Amino acid sequence: MDQDLAARADAVFARITNLKDSLDHAALTAQVKEINAEMAAPTFWDDQEAAQKVVKRLSNVQGVLKPLDELLELRGDAEAYLELAAEDPEEAEALSGDLREMIAELERKTDAMELRQVMSAPEDRCDAFVQIQAGEGGTDAADWAAMLLRMYQRWGEREGYKIELVESSEAEEAGIRSAILRVSGDHAFGYLKGESGQHRLIRISPFDGAGRRQTSFAAVDVTPDLGDEIKVDVDYAQDVREDTMRAGGAGGQHVNKTESAIRLTHLPTGTVVQCQSQRSQHQNRAHARKMLEAKLYQMEVEKREADNAARRGEKSKIGFGGETIRNYVLHPDRFAKDTRTNFRATNPDAVIDGELQPFIDAYLRWSIGE
Repeated sequence: MDQDLAARADAVFARITNLKDSLDHAALTAQVKEINAEMAAPTFWDDQEAAQKVVKRLSNVQGVLKPLDELLELRGDAEAYLELAAEDPEEAEALSGDLREMIAELERKTDAMELRQVMSAPEDRCDAFVQIQAGEGGTDAADWAAMLLRMYQRWGEREGYKIELVESSEAEEAGIRSAILRVSGDHAFGYLKGESGQHRLIRISPFDGAGRRQTSFAAVDVTPDLGDEIKVDVDYAQDVREDTMRAGGAGGQHVNKTESAIRLTHLPTGTVVQCQSQRSQHQNRAHARKMLEAKLYQMEVEKREADNAARRGEKSKIGFGGETIRNYVLHPDRFAKDTRTNFRATNPDAVIDGELQPFIDAYLRWSIGE
């Protein structure tokens, strides 16, 4: 048998064993059984709010246990193939192709699980709010912001996340001025947090009759939906101004008919959030408060990171509206490149169509070193 393949197999088997131990596979399995037993109770759904929390807890645990079980099962198959190859040298040659594919798949899946372990902060496992704001570039920038909105929607669909458009403000000619997505699912914020910053597009403008090259900017801000896992104290009576208005946009029973839209302004920091996507003022207020608390929490986290970086003499993390973190070049060359990790993709159209995971993985690996 190929010694290089055997060495790769031993290495990835050891990594999987380490994952099994560090994630405590037995405890995760026990948790799933316990939660399922709780959900089987006839009175489980009597309290809908409490029940939803339990369902979310089950989803979070299964989000770790399921891929770990798949890894362990695939490792078992690979070990069985290795035993067959060791017992019958003639069979080893026939099995080598399948074994190579198995080991490569194990390495890919183990990489993904190890990256998820990097996301150890309490907020990493939360859902995420993704805010997109058109920057400099006029109509091109508004169109670029709409392209980014679609990019994150497509990425979420590919990765199995639930995507909800919380807020959207259309531009006059094309595209959007701003939008907010809520991405729900396992470690949504942990995966998306590296997307905060300026995104720059270079292309031949479809809005320029002379066909000139145009550079457009849009800012992305990712904040955690803290839910009930992390508490943020906000004095809504003293520190927050609430404004109501008629919701804009198309359709809906209450849109443009009642003052259901809510805008909250946190006076000490000047932070402003707005929500008009829900049917009632009460629902919009609840959504807006979630977004405000998420922003305030993220601001505090980034302040701590900046203070720590300053003490170490390092450059702090770039947040919303800061330096460009990624370039998407459609003319004259064609590529997408992250300015932090230097990860480069040669098919920018595929990236804009939602193939973001390689950039996200590269950022997580880079953040380990940082």
